[in-house]
Amino acid sequence: MSQNLSARRLRLRAVALASMVALAVPLAPAAASSSDPDPSPGLLADTGSAAVTGDDGNLLPGTIFPVPPDDFYDPPAGLGDGANGELIKVREQPAGWDARTWMVMYHSTNATGEDIPVTGRVVVPHQAWTGEGPRPIVTVGSGTRGVGDDCAPSRWLDYERPFVEPLLLKGYAVVITDYEGLGTPGTHTYMVGQSQGRTVLDMVRAATNLTASGLRAGGKVAIIGYSQGGASAAWAGELWASYAPELDVVGVAAGGVPADLTAVSEDLDGRIGFGLLLLAAFGYDAAYPELDLDGYLNDKGRAMYAEQQDACVDAALAFALQDLDVYTDEDPRYTAAWQARFTENQPGKNPPRVPVFLYHGLVDEIVPARQAAAYRDTVCAAGADVRWQWHLGEHVSTMVTAAPAVVAFVDNRFKGRTFYPTC
Repeated sequence: MSQNLSARRLRLRAVALASMVALAVPLAPAAASSSDPDPSPGLLADTGSAAVTGDDGNLLPGTIFPVPPDDFYDPPAGLGDGANGELIKVREQPAGWDARTWMVMYHSTNATGEDIPVTGRVVVPHQAWTGEGPRPIVTVGSGTRGVGDDCAPSRWLDYERPFVEPLLLKGYAVVITDYEGLGTPGTHTYMVGQSQGRTVLDMVRAATNLTASGLRAGGKVAIIGYSQGGASAAWAGELWASYAPELDVVGVAAGGVPADLTAVSEDLDGRIGFGLLLLAAFGYDAAYPELDLDGYLNDKGRAMYAEQQDACVDAALAFALQDLDVYTDEDPRYTAAWQARFTENQPGKNPPRVPVFLYHGLVDEIVPARQAAAYRDTVCAAGADVRWQWHLGEHVSTMVTAAPAVVAFVDNRFKGRTFYPTC
């Protein structure tokens, strides 16, 4: 990579950092590895963070990359299949919260039914749990990080902190999946809800299989997420009853949900979020090889595809205001094959029979509000108990302004308080 391109990417990453309201915080000292499967000792002290530390162990402000090498994300040779949520690797790591944090690798199932290794984090507050039953768990679907291995949520920015930190302060455990192909081998299946939803659910199973965490099966579970994570939370809610019925899910909070990918892509084409459309095309092609994205690309498109296989969300900003027809000979979105897969991954028709909190920004420039309202109407028509909330903001700010309502929703669900739906 040339120095000019490197400088450009770093400037874009600085923009992404500012827009996502990430905060640099001190790291706790490294803790000893647990006795759970394959603690992988001897790796870098803080390989779970993409940020850079100074001599005093604190994060240096504004330093995000490079991500240090870390073979934790490499599955063991001859892994074979395993039960969903079965642990493959465990490593305790420093945390920026008043909590213990573990990296885990676990088994999950992708959109076509194949066993896959997935990584993620388990975060448990130091404070003892004094409530009824096992400590509740909040499983988080992360927002867009990109498609490259360096973009894994466990290695990049914690811009879900407005949700995560208040939940930890209330004594709840928080678990955050990296999804399929982020960190682990293969291209990330970005925006493929059937895969994302399963990894969110299996993250809970993995956490309760981690004996050192003190978490136990049978406790209450809440599912939350925003943007890509909102779609993941929505899909986890839809899959829960059939895929992980043993989990005691008590509520789902999903914001900024890109439910109708055709409608979302039409708003992204030629606009500021065009790079996200490209990432979604990569993700669907990775999940469903029969879609044959290469067959629709022109020479410029093939060159772009080859160059952007490790793209993080910041790199996608460089494609703002471009058009899909610059990279394609034929638009794949409206073909029967692509439409079938979009429909298969469009949530709303089978919502969970638990309280659902949906919210969206009125002036969202990335995920159009009209398709969010259509998703809400579909979920309501399907018989779900839904509370809907508009926020006077665009895409990023809505995540921040909605965070207190999400935390209150989760807290009320765990405490069994009355839920007041708007439909």
